[in-house]
Amino acid sequence: MFDLYMLETCPYCKKVLSFAEEKGIKLNKIDIADKANEDALIQFGGKRQVPFLVDKDRNIQMYESSDIVEYLKTVV
Repeated sequence: MFDLYMLETCPYCKKVLSFAEEKGIKLNKIDIADKANEDALIQFGGKRQVPFLVDKDRNIQMYESSDIVEYLKTVV
């Protein structure tokens, strides 16, 4: 299961979402426009930067859209 901390208006988030949709990868979108989600991101990842991917099954967390897309390519 993948959690993606994101903002709807973020072009880098859109890049990840577009790739995931194209490949049929299901992401649990967590919008940090909600203050509780933003606080959770900062507590979990250490900074307010999106996109931030959490792969709970493999205990992987990462920032940077290009890194996230490359990672998702390895798990498709």
